[in-house]
Amino acid sequence: MTRAAVLSAGSWGTTFAKVLADAGTEVTLHARRPELAAAITADRENADYLPGIRLPDGITATADPAQALDGADLVVLSIPSQTLRENLAGWAPHIPAQATLLSLMKGIELGSTRRMSEVVCEVTGAAPERVAVLSGPNLAREIAEEQPAATVVACTDPDRLEALQAACHTRYFRPYTNPDLVGCELGGAVKNVIALAAGVAEGLGFGDNTRASLITRGLAETARLGQALGADPLTFAGLAGLGDLVATCSSPLSRNRTFGEHLGRGMSLEETVAATKQTAEGVKSCRSVLDLARAHGVEVPITEAVVRVCHDGESPVQMVREIMSREAKPE
Repeated sequence: MTRAAVLSAGSWGTTFAKVLADAGTEVTLHARRPELAAAITADRENADYLPGIRLPDGITATADPAQALDGADLVVLSIPSQTLRENLAGWAPHIPAQATLLSLMKGIELGSTRRMSEVVCEVTGAAPERVAVLSGPNLAREIAEEQPAATVVACTDPDRLEALQAACHTRYFRPYTNPDLVGCELGGAVKNVIALAAGVAEGLGFGDNTRASLITRGLAETARLGQALGADPLTFAGLAGLGDLVATCSSPLSRNRTFGEHLGRGMSLEETVAATKQTAEGVKSCRSVLDLARAHGVEVPITEAVVRVCHDGESPVQMVREIMSREAKPE
């Protein structure tokens, strides 16, 4: 893969554009605002989302999606999951017919309960083997600073998988491969919901025992749902499962954990949205994850609790009481 289009220029999209360029790929980064695209090209920096990080010369930026997609053999999608269908409908006519479509998004679509790869196939008409997913403990700022990190690339086409691995392998970023697209996507989506719960616990002043309990039971919750959808259980023991969950529940760089922490400290949902500014995917996806679980008869008590706090007005203290008062069962 020699030319990539990265759609959009948020912190993770810009960081991954840097990874691709450092690995030797020519990258065009699509920014929604023309002034941001111009600043990135002129200053070699995305001051809005990654201040202080110099971007490689192999990255150019544009506000024109058709220009970004022209001649791309890799199309990287890094936008809020709930906006994917609408945005992709406008971009689809410009996507080259044989390009690989790589999703960096971690969410489940509201209403349809579709995974992001399913939405990509529906909107673009792409065959499933053209669609791939990248998931793992990928905190953007740390990777942009070239701190060592690993990730998982998932695709059902072995040749595309090998090419993707090579396209984003750098001295600081190590991609592993996995054919389990379903498991990798679910791990990325559900961990955001569990991280909201971990943040709430942090905001309430609870310590490491509480966080460890939420991480462990959250992983079990994710694996149960994954099993019902045909995922490989081993996926959840790896980087796209446990690795991503630990990082997102533990790091102050995590948007979802930070969002939950604000809620735990007594801020309203509206106040927290205003304070967080960037998208915390779990806030919306918790409802679609819950719908997906109910459709398959899977118990997801932590997800249910997060939905009650984020959307039903339940207090965080009450959420903890209800989780702890559930009927005791064997682990």
